[in-house]
Amino acid sequence: MSTFVLVPGFWLGAWAWDEVAAPLRAAGHRVFPVSLPGLAERAGESGDFGLEDHIADLADLLVREDLWEVVPVAHSGACAAVGGLADRMPERIRRVVYLDSGPLLDGSAVCDLWQPDYRQTADASVADGRLPMPSWEYLSAHGAAAEGMDEATLARVRSLATPHPARVYRDALRLTGAGAALPQALVSCSFPLSQVRELIAAGHPYFAAMAGSNWELRELPTGHWPMFSRPADTAAVLAELAAL
Repeated sequence: MSTFVLVPGFWLGAWAWDEVAAPLRAAGHRVFPVSLPGLAERAGESGDFGLEDHIADLADLLVREDLWEVVPVAHSGACAAVGGLADRMPERIRRVVYLDSGPLLDGSAVCDLWQPDYRQTADASVADGRLPMPSWEYLSAHGAAAEGMDEATLARVRSLATPHPARVYRDALRLTGAGAALPQALVSCSFPLSQVRELIAAGHPYFAAMAGSNWELRELPTGHWPMFSRPADTAAVLAELAAL
């Protein structure tokens, strides 16, 4: 059986993984859904949280719970924190899984992946050091489609979402390369795997590494939020990748 650390993307907390964690646990896996500092039930914590705080929090979880052979799963913007964790503690990692996400390069930040107008709007929206969740319409127009989510789900996610610490998307990720050779995987949801393969073949800097033999590529067609739109299928593909 595998040990999963499920790290949600921006504005979300451990609650986002409820319908993914349940079937994984039912199958006998250990599952640790995460709420990072400043988010969800931890939204009231004081501090100007940055990327290193989120990486340190994940590392503390692994040490505190004595976790080894871990499969950390990074949804969306959690790619930075999970990539940092794998770089800091590669000896504890079995496989890194990027869920409609991807690895950051050394020295890059999450906002480097954003379209210029999205970055400008985000910066202008920050209040008290936190970035509020934009409308579903705005997110869908900028690559984070809510395909497969009904109105009740959209309303529930909106009601539980909390503003995200702004420094986390602005801070550059610093990597030593210690985790580069780890087994890794991409689960592509909101864009076709054929497009990913084209970017790999073209040597795109954010995709070129996926040509390596340590990478597995999977496709789970849905929107950008598979833990809500296809939770059972998300759990199944994660279990499959962990077993490789």
